[in-house]
Amino acid sequence: MRGVEEPIRLVIVDDHEMVRDGLKAMLSRYRAVVVVGEGSDRDSALRAVREQHPDVVLVDVRLKGESGLDLCAELLRNDPGCRVVFLTVYDDEQYLFQALRVGAAGFLLKRVDGAELVGHLERVLDGVIVIDPTLAGRVAASAARLHAGEFWPGAHLGLTQRESEVLALMVAGHSNKAIAAELVVSVETVKTHARGIYRKLEVTDRAQAIAVALREGVFH
Repeated sequence: MRGVEEPIRLVIVDDHEMVRDGLKAMLSRYRAVVVVGEGSDRDSALRAVREQHPDVVLVDVRLKGESGLDLCAELLRNDPGCRVVFLTVYDDEQYLFQALRVGAAGFLLKRVDGAELVGHLERVLDGVIVIDPTLAGRVAASAARLHAGEFWPGAHLGLTQRESEVLALMVAGHSNKAIAAELVVSVETVKTHARGIYRKLEVTDRAQAIAVALREGVFH
């Protein structure tokens, strides 16, 4: 059991060695945190957590084609008391909502500095769910719109606003590349949104998703 004065034991999971090394160097200046392990993919992450029993696991959303979200869910199935915090460049509310749904204790952007990160980790151990201030502001604005009844198309089907935008462009016949250009995101991000749409609409491909959207009258 962790003592009050003991440093936070941290495992870092990111598929870029430069990022892991940078985080370790940054956090080495703070006695409140000690990095006890690291991983670059699912298997190495699970092994590090199993061997080190950290207080917090810092995970990126995407890991060499694997999902950090799926890893978070697996870590929490293995140990419900584990605290997983996402640290990513993806400042999209969809990822935040998905992270919270799988049980994450926080969602931070990689622009965070060392002191801020240490403070967030300390709050996580106090039982607080930490969210990057930039995203927190957007979520609050979205919640206010929802409370006022301003729903976006497909909200009743569980789609996020961005997923709704992607689906609308699919219905309009845009390719993934064209959707990415329209929304100013990467093609991989579009594919991630598409997978979320398929899962929520309970379909397996674009044609079926479009059929459901038209049948449900999502877009008028």
